[in-house]
Amino acid sequence: MSIAEEVNCLRRIPLFANIDTSKLKLLAFTSERLSFRSGDILFEQDEMGTCAYILLRGEAEVIVTGPGGPLTVATLGSNEIVGEIAILCDVPRTATVRASSDLEALCVPKDHFLQMIADFPQMGLEIMRSLAHRLEQTTTRLREVLAAQAI
Repeated sequence: MSIAEEVNCLRRIPLFANIDTSKLKLLAFTSERLSFRSGDILFEQDEMGTCAYILLRGEAEVIVTGPGGPLTVATLGSNEIVGEIAILCDVPRTATVRASSDLEALCVPKDHFLQMIADFPQMGLEIMRSLAHRLEQTTTRLREVLAAQAI
């Protein structure tokens, strides 16, 4: 995938929709492009994060391990971002992310990601929307699991 194709992928993500093309080219150029096979781990729950991942192609599962064992709480696809919580909040990863198909991703280093937010406040708003949506989905999934356990 060329830089131009990566920029087109980034442009389809609401977080980056209003970012200048030259900044997106710089982001794509300074990010590491990674390939994962189905079953590969992008990152593990509780490890410290150094980058956010932008999924260019493929799908991944978000898995949270608790007292009852691992639980898949979400499935992510192309043009989605994951891993930003750890770098935004300086906390360990809140979940494990595993490729559920062959997957290509950009690994955006923490300092570049934070600089983009500083340069483009609209990104901060989009991050809040994305995180609020994920929280709502996770809460719904948790309620479903708890309801099933109560039966």
